[in-house]
Amino acid sequence: MRVIHKRVTLAAAAATAFSVIAATGVAVAPLAEAQPQAFSTVTRVASTVPGNGDLNPYGVAIVPRSQGKLHKGDVLVSNFNNKANQQGTGTTIVEVTPRGKTSLFAQINRARLPGACPGGVGLTTALAILNHGWVVVGSLPTTAGNPATSKAGCLLVINSSGKVVETFAGKGINGPWDMTAAGSGRVANLFVTNVLNGTVAAKGKVVHKGTVLRLLVTTPRSGLPKLLTATTIASGFPERTDPAALVIGPTGVGLGAHGTLYVADTLNNRIAAIPDAMFRAGSAGTGRTLTRNGALKGPLGLAIAFGGNILSVNSGDGNLVVTTPSGKQAAVKTLDTSGSPPGAGALFGLAVAPRGVYFVDDSTNTLNLLS
Repeated sequence: MRVIHKRVTLAAAAATAFSVIAATGVAVAPLAEAQPQAFSTVTRVASTVPGNGDLNPYGVAIVPRSQGKLHKGDVLVSNFNNKANQQGTGTTIVEVTPRGKTSLFAQINRARLPGACPGGVGLTTALAILNHGWVVVGSLPTTAGNPATSKAGCLLVINSSGKVVETFAGKGINGPWDMTAAGSGRVANLFVTNVLNGTVAAKGKVVHKGTVLRLLVTTPRSGLPKLLTATTIASGFPERTDPAALVIGPTGVGLGAHGTLYVADTLNNRIAAIPDAMFRAGSAGTGRTLTRNGALKGPLGLAIAFGGNILSVNSGDGNLVVTTPSGKQAAVKTLDTSGSPPGAGALFGLAVAPRGVYFVDDSTNTLNLLS
């Protein structure tokens, strides 16, 4: 069973900040508002299924520099399902080279976590690599894939050797679904979407309680990262549990120019813009609508290309949509044609690289490259 929600994505940071997710490539030409560069080729890079059989690749992050088991230019991919295809039970992160060699970066044992993570381990699209080789991944765990058993989870902090060394829980973290990060030196901001605020109790009904948190964390050379502050910078997004998708709510996030955070508001079928995301002291609500409907069909994963273009992938039809900073839907590219309807529930995490755009395909359990 495939999941019709997301991840992503992970996205690029503002021009003045160090992006811990995107590499230095340009997948779409800079806009003034120029036409985006034509995408032409989709290439299968590798299977994302590790030795334990985990399925449903969600998060994607490109390694910015080599350290420990991390090798510059490789791609990390988190898995959400176990080998029985039960959602919210995946425990592995694989590392894939640009030439398609896959190795296991981390396999997480819920019984050996160094801190609290309500419910255990089910790795989501929330995946980022911070300065000094710290990897952060979201957990939204379930019991045997049952939406009614979904728990708040946490963010897991993993060192460059693939060992979980710390957890961030509470402080508004409740079903961390997707994430992007920006920072430099010894601190970073994590922007995390959360989809479990009242959804389980609502038993499938839509509630308007989805949030985006900004978490300020340290990224030391030695010692452990610390969560310094947690601020709700957006709130009120619609969300609900779903028997096929587990949960649907605000998903992909990407930090664009002038500190604007773009959010894939899946149930409202729009891309939202949250102003002053780096520094705002309170919630912007659901932000302003950058674009809605048109080629969007349940946007999930989201990333920012240089020039400010917003890349998003649909849960409904397997397409990638390119939106300009002014809100014009400038291009559409089909990435997945499998399933019925074609492409439904297949696309999740995105990451921009010099070679193009890496994306995962849930229907084939693969990492792919659009170039």
